[in-house]
Amino acid sequence: HQFGDGSWSAINTLDNQWDRLYKGIRAANLFLESYQPDFPNSEWNDLYEEEMSAYVYYPYEARFLRAFFHFELAKRYNNVPLLERTCQPEEVNGVQPSDFARIVDFIVAECDAIAPELPLNYRNVYGIETGRATRGAALALKARALLYAASKLHNPGNDKEKWLAAARAAKQVMDLNEYKLVAGESPVNNLASQELILERREANSNAFEGLNFPIGYEGGNSGNTPTQNLVDAFDIDGKPFDWSNADHVKNIYNPERRDPRLFATVLCNGAMWKGQAVESFEGGRNGLPLEGASRTSYYLKKFVQESVNFADGQTTTAPHNWVLFRYAEVLLNYAEALYEYSGSATYTDSDFPLSPLAAVNQIRGRAGVPELNVTNDFADRLRNERRVELAFEDHRFWDIRRWKIGPDTREIYGVEIWFDGSNDVHYERKLVTTRIWDDKMYFYPIPNTELFKNHNLKQNIGW
Repeated sequence: HQFGDGSWSAINTLDNQWDRLYKGIRAANLFLESYQPDFPNSEWNDLYEEEMSAYVYYPYEARFLRAFFHFELAKRYNNVPLLERTCQPEEVNGVQPSDFARIVDFIVAECDAIAPELPLNYRNVYGIETGRATRGAALALKARALLYAASKLHNPGNDKEKWLAAARAAKQVMDLNEYKLVAGESPVNNLASQELILERREANSNAFEGLNFPIGYEGGNSGNTPTQNLVDAFDIDGKPFDWSNADHVKNIYNPERRDPRLFATVLCNGAMWKGQAVESFEGGRNGLPLEGASRTSYYLKKFVQESVNFADGQTTTAPHNWVLFRYAEVLLNYAEALYEYSGSATYTDSDFPLSPLAAVNQIRGRAGVPELNVTNDFADRLRNERRVELAFEDHRFWDIRRWKIGPDTREIYGVEIWFDGSNDVHYERKLVTTRIWDDKMYFYPIPNTELFKNHNLKQNIGW
C-alpha cells in the first residue's frame, strides 16, 4: 500500500535490505578469509573424509551468496559499495560506491570463476543436500544480472552487445542439460520439480496461509489480492483477453478456454477451495461488502497450501519453498535478450539454434496453451508471458523498473460480479485505485541512516 500511495522515502523506507544484505556479504567475506582447506586435529573423527568432500564446495557457495547479495543491493539501490573483503568499523563508513556496471562485472567474473567448481547437483555429494548453490545457480545469477544490465534502465543507449551477452549467459544454463520443463509439473512447493535451480526453503508453517486465505474461510485475512490487470494477462483461446468481446466476458472463468495458469495462480469466483466454491460476487460469502473482502474480487492461490487447516483444535501446517531461480525464467531471459539483440522473434544461428519464439513456446507448451505465432508484437507478448508465468515470484516489480514502464502501471483494476433477477451473472471491470508513480521510484532511496554514516554515498536522484 505504501509503495502505491507514494508515502515511502529515505526516512520511511520499505523493503530496506541494506543492512541485512551487507551483513550477509560480511559473513561471506569473513568465511572466505577464515577458510582453511583441512582440519588435521579432526582427521580421525568419524565421517571426516565424507564431510570434507562436501566442505570443498563451501568457498564457492560463499562466493555465490556474496555475488547474489550484491545483485540484490544493486537492483534496489543502483550504485552501492562493492565489498570483497571484511572492513574494520573505522573504514567501512568511508567506502566508496561502485556503479551498477561495476557490480555486474564483479558478479559475472565471480560466477564465471565459481561455476566450474560447483557441482551440477548434490546427489553424489555427501549429505545429498539440496537447496545449495550449484553450477546452474551461479550461471542463472550471471544471466539475470546481464539481462538487467542490458535493459533500458541501465542501457539507455540500447547497446546490442549487452543483449548478446545476456543471451549467451542464459544459453550457458540451457546447455547444462540439467533442467527441463515437464508437462503438468509445477515448481511451486515441489522440491522434486526438474526445473528448480535454487529455492529458499521454509519449515512447516501456516503464516503465509493465515495472511492469504480468502476472508470467509477459517483463519482467512485476504492478504495479497490479485488484480484484474493480472487476470486480463492470461490468454483466452490463445489470444489476449478482450473486455470489448462479449464472448470473452461471458467465458471469463471458463477453464476450457482460459490459460490454465490463471487457475493455478488466482482464486476466481466459483473456484473450489477447501471443499466449497469461492463466492467473491457482491454479497457472496467471500465478497464485498464483507469487511476485509478483496477489492478486486480475487484471492491468491499460488504458493498457498490448501491443506493447511485453521479450525479450532485442528490447526495444521505445511512446508513451503520460495523459488529464487528456475528454468522457465532462464528461457524467458534467453528469449528477451536474443530478441532485443536480433530484432526477430524467429532469429537463429549456429550459436543460438533456439529462436526467441520457440523458447517462449516451450513454456506455453508445458502449460498446455496454444503456441504463439506472432512476430510483429512479439515484445509485448513476451513481456506478457513473463508476467503470467512468473507471477508472484518477485519478478514483475523489477521488470517494471528495468523496462521503465512505471507510468503505465498506475491504474489498478478489479471486477464487479453480480447476479440479476433472472440469476444471470454479470462482470464489469472497475477501477479500484490509481497508484502514485514518480520516475525516482525506478530505484529505492538509500536510507538516510546510511547517508549519515557514510558521506561518500550519493542519494538516488529525486529522493
